[in-house]
Amino acid sequence: MTTTSDGIGAQEALALTLDGVSFSYGEAAFRFDAGFAAGRITAIMGPSGSGKSTLLSLIAGFETPDAGKVLIGGIDVGDAAPSARPVSMVFQENNLFAHLSVEGNVGLGRTPSLRLTSADRHAVAEALARVGLAGKEQRLPRELSGGERQRVALARVLLRDRPVLLLDEPFASLGPALRDDMLDLVAGIHAERHMTVLFVTHHPQDARRIGQEIVFVDEGRVAATGSAADFFDRSGPDAFRRYIGDRGGSVAGSQHIARKPT
Repeated sequence: MTTTSDGIGAQEALALTLDGVSFSYGEAAFRFDAGFAAGRITAIMGPSGSGKSTLLSLIAGFETPDAGKVLIGGIDVGDAAPSARPVSMVFQENNLFAHLSVEGNVGLGRTPSLRLTSADRHAVAEALARVGLAGKEQRLPRELSGGERQRVALARVLLRDRPVLLLDEPFASLGPALRDDMLDLVAGIHAERHMTVLFVTHHPQDARRIGQEIVFVDEGRVAATGSAADFFDRSGPDAFRRYIGDRGGSVAGSQHIARKPT
């Protein structure tokens, strides 16, 4: 374990593996075989209904596979409850409690009882400062903008201090400039904590901005995996290029999207 500037110990990054994981509900059937390298940021992309959110839910433990193994750091976590897994997850709806203050919502990352010690409150304040919300500890979620509410959710991630971070389109409802700010915040947290980050997005520019790897999901399967650089080049999978509307030439050239250094 290392210690970051906010005094919270950062866990070592963990690799993820979905080994023959199958899951179904109704007429929808999914089967995932994929590996995610430790300490990397992976963008998960694909058409609506292809299984992107289901993949994250299986890793987090909100869904249980019909068969196969979910391995985190080489350990099968199939029988572990979501709270026992070394995973934090941020949803499109930021999952804040309306009746709790910002401090209370973030403090849940430390203890569900919210019996916060002075050290806990200091850690909450440091986490809020890290995401740009210093001084807003006593505000309620309804008093915050959409971007600020997502920053609260990220501050709670810092308090939870888990080595795996799953993001299920948490910035989809934000405008382009604010979404870029939030992506840069995630990239900054990743640089400090070296988490293994998986994020679902429909926006190619999001994947180019912070993604190091891409997993393309189609019809309930992992159809392709590789580096973001390769996906956005002429060598990228045809299905992926059709999905993002590339009509010829490299995706990088056609989209004119600036890539953040990784």
